[in-house]
Amino acid sequence: MIRRIIEIDEERCTGCGLCAKACHEGAIAMENGKAKLAREHFCDGLGDCLPACPADAIRFVEREAPAYDEAAVQAAKAAQYPAGGCPGAQAMRFTPSAAPAQDGAASALQNWPVQIRLLSTSAPYLQGADLVIAADCTAFSCAQFHSRYLAGRIAMIGCPKLDAVDYSEKLTELFRRNDIRSVLVVRMQVPCCGGLTYAVETALAASGRDIPLRVVILTPSGEEVA
Repeated sequence: MIRRIIEIDEERCTGCGLCAKACHEGAIAMENGKAKLAREHFCDGLGDCLPACPADAIRFVEREAPAYDEAAVQAAKAAQYPAGGCPGAQAMRFTPSAAPAQDGAASALQNWPVQIRLLSTSAPYLQGADLVIAADCTAFSCAQFHSRYLAGRIAMIGCPKLDAVDYSEKLTELFRRNDIRSVLVVRMQVPCCGGLTYAVETALAASGRDIPLRVVILTPSGEEVA
């Protein structure tokens, strides 16, 4: 798939190792005195390593690369810290009641990460899941988003206008690899959000899976469009 990933300029690299320390996912390793992107599927494309590099040897590129594999990252951390000493080694699915309640309403979120670009297509909580694939803005426009659309579902969010990726490629792989029970798309009443629906419909067709799909369109005030 085409996605954003880091690129390290070996000639500029001074071998200080600061980028490897800054990479919480363990994607960067030091080899022969130089920093290397040793595990492409560990790179989340967020770039914590960029500001750590004093030589300006790291930049973002858009290229063919394996999808970010959150499950593999957490497994590697768990193996490195078997006693649970690494905060990132805990399970990435949690019960809604574990999230703090605010104004009497508990969070219904069950998984992390939630960004389409970051979520692993092999995450164990996808098996037998009901998905909600939502545009970024929907949860801000709808005060009842958690209770109305998220409860009991695994969340995936994205913005087809701002994310420079084709969601349909990753979603096709996700639908093929997992026993998804249903898909709910929640999008805004703006033209660019149509790209989210299109990506899901394209992925469902390409996967060959017969998965029930429902699309909800929201106004900026959070009301469903009839």
